[in-house]
Amino acid sequence: MSEWLVLAIVMAAACAVVLVVTVISQRVPRTATAASGLDDREAPQTPDVLEYMVMMVGVVYAIVLGLAIAGVWEARGAAQDAVRTEAQALHEVTQRAQVYPADFRDRLRTDIDTYVSEVVEAEWPRMVEQQELSSRGTELLAAVRSDVAEREPKNELEAQAYQPMLDQVAAAEDARNARAAGAEETLPGIVWFGLISGAVVTIGLIFTMQIGRTFRELLLAGLFSALIAFLLFLVWDFDAPFGRSGSDSADAFRQLFPGATGMG
Repeated sequence: MSEWLVLAIVMAAACAVVLVVTVISQRVPRTATAASGLDDREAPQTPDVLEYMVMMVGVVYAIVLGLAIAGVWEARGAAQDAVRTEAQALHEVTQRAQVYPADFRDRLRTDIDTYVSEVVEAEWPRMVEQQELSSRGTELLAAVRSDVAEREPKNELEAQAYQPMLDQVAAAEDARNARAAGAEETLPGIVWFGLISGAVVTIGLIFTMQIGRTFRELLLAGLFSALIAFLLFLVWDFDAPFGRSGSDSADAFRQLFPGATGMG
């Protein structure tokens, strides 16, 4: 199911629930007021202390929700940085290998392309769905390291490129480890419990106010609930650092290795 469709359903459901409950909750007070012979102006009003409590709960929940959004956004940014670092390091290895003989360059490029193809086509869906990397990807990257480490420099140009190539392979391995560490969801279950509970309480407090059935009041109640639903969806979507589906977050590999990822 598309994430946009999920968002639309969640926001529509939140608005519908709030509007329906608001309209239904207004029938009993209005019926009781009419039975007692009072008009709407003489109906009980919301106490000032209750309005203050509603405001404070809303402010506290807004702060917590803002911190959650900032946390998942930062985690996603760090995950994307790790992907770019890994792809750039491997690309740098292929560029520095130009000073080596053609047979070694071709073998090294083939091993790197095989690794990139494994990462994008097989490992990425596994990482998104199961929050773990594949053992084959680890083996293929180890093969790239062996290619570079076991090739002794034959001349001065190769000697100058040898250590930087090893450093770039090490940088790719570090970035891969960072990608593995960032594959899991950012927020623990207890935080989600607090966010959802806070949303229920915050929206529920709407019903303690003297909301009428005018178009303006119903519109504001619906927009308020839709906003909270959207923000929770935003946290949920960003809580997966590499996305909820597909491999769009692997674009750094596709850009630098179009042939290995079927884009060349």
